[in-house]
Amino acid sequence: MVKVLISDKMSPKAAEIFRERGVDVDEKPGMSPEELKACIGDYDGLAVRSATKATEEIIAAATNLKVIGRAGIGVDNVDIAAATAAGVCVMNTPFGNAITTAEHAIAMMFSLSRHIPAANESTQAGKWEKSKFMGVELYGKVLGIIGCGNIGSIVADRAVGLKMKVAAYDPFLSPERAVELGVEKVELDELFARADYISLHTPITDGTRNIINGDNIAKMKDGVRIINCARGGLVVEDDLKAALESGKVAGAAVDVYAEEPATENVLFGLDNVVCTPHLGASTNEAQVNVAIQVAEQMADYLLVGSVTNALNMPSVTAEEAPKLKPYMDLAKQLGSFAGQVTESGLKKVHVEYEGQAASLNIKPLTSIILQGLLGPLLDSVNMVNAPVVAKERGIDVMESINDKADDYQTLIRVTVTTEQRSRDIAGTLYGDNSPRIVNIKGINMEAELGPHMLYVTNQDKPGFIGSLGTLLGGADVNIATFHLGRDAAAGEAIALIEIDSELTPETLQQVQSLPHVAQVKALNF
Repeated sequence: MVKVLISDKMSPKAAEIFRERGVDVDEKPGMSPEELKACIGDYDGLAVRSATKATEEIIAAATNLKVIGRAGIGVDNVDIAAATAAGVCVMNTPFGNAITTAEHAIAMMFSLSRHIPAANESTQAGKWEKSKFMGVELYGKVLGIIGCGNIGSIVADRAVGLKMKVAAYDPFLSPERAVELGVEKVELDELFARADYISLHTPITDGTRNIINGDNIAKMKDGVRIINCARGGLVVEDDLKAALESGKVAGAAVDVYAEEPATENVLFGLDNVVCTPHLGASTNEAQVNVAIQVAEQMADYLLVGSVTNALNMPSVTAEEAPKLKPYMDLAKQLGSFAGQVTESGLKKVHVEYEGQAASLNIKPLTSIILQGLLGPLLDSVNMVNAPVVAKERGIDVMESINDKADDYQTLIRVTVTTEQRSRDIAGTLYGDNSPRIVNIKGINMEAELGPHMLYVTNQDKPGFIGSLGTLLGGADVNIATFHLGRDAAAGEAIALIEIDSELTPETLQQVQSLPHVAQVKALNF
């Protein structure tokens, strides 16, 4: 019989569902790592929340393990790389606590505006300090939302209902989706300049880490109030403390911290700060929802092989997997390439499948393309949830198939339309099923992508290639392969260069400064 271990405290609904589905389940919350390691080899599935650490050592001992299910969003406590190497599917439940987290952000905003925690403490202490706790109304205020995805859009909806004016910054939020939500899409600096309240609802990426820092706080209105129920690493806590003490920031409501558990923090003890211990997902409804979802997903996988919300494997059948594998590699490269060179908000993605590719199950391929496309700016995007993420942001995704192929037996073309332009990239499979890029922005070239690539678009002028090669050589950058293409003599040209190591920001800036260069990107695959 299939056996599952629930190793964290979880709603009893999870165990009920496993038993109803015929899965043998043990509930053993609170085990030490040694105890877990000793027994994990007996189980096919492991259901966790955040307390259990599914480390490489634990996974190595889990000789029969097939799936790890995380009841919640974050999987920092699961070594996904080790699980993947061991052939263990890792699932989460990314949407089970969205409403709960959004409501907590609204509750924090109310608490901050009306001094509710401090007023409660004072009143229960027998004081009557009515004049001390003068508050402010939310009505008519501007709420700036950073990240308007699943949770951010719910916060926006609630804020509109409170008659607030909502301005949202999100590179993936389309103008049409903004109108549907009743929010105004703005750039980040405009949000900082206009917002009376700023609420964070974005994952941590290279573009959002420490987004609330001293420089950006200086751009904000005097007396702004900041709410963070998303991720601790979005805020430079020392900078926020200084702004709170100076009065630049009137108050902050914080549910997440750079280091957790947060038994000590620089923000603790400040009169104008409301703090809670990462309660965003802590409601009865959310706990039940994620428990039910993780049990259903794990049972489906263990009993019938279907995959939902997997973070490390595609949703394909066993029969399709061998045929789709090389196409998945190609799709991943095409999406990642497009995502890394896209610099403005996405509006539309059109994926064309030609020749042999047109006869395949294209849904997982499109999902992998969207995963690569959205991945550079969003964390926790996988091939299962990528279409949902795209839909939430109003990105129009189109697919088309054509059994007839022109120059290649099989071809996949991805056309990305942003608020500024459209660009396309196409690839094929060579005889050994290895992926190749064959066209970028209508310019023919054949290139195999390596781990580190330099992408340069420039005006086709004599001497440019020599200047670029000399610059890279002077920076001690070794060139592995060099691929060129152009649309016409003296027209637009593209260089796609594989290099042996990542470029430093200084070298990248030097390349950008070369004459005739239009765009430079360091790409990683």
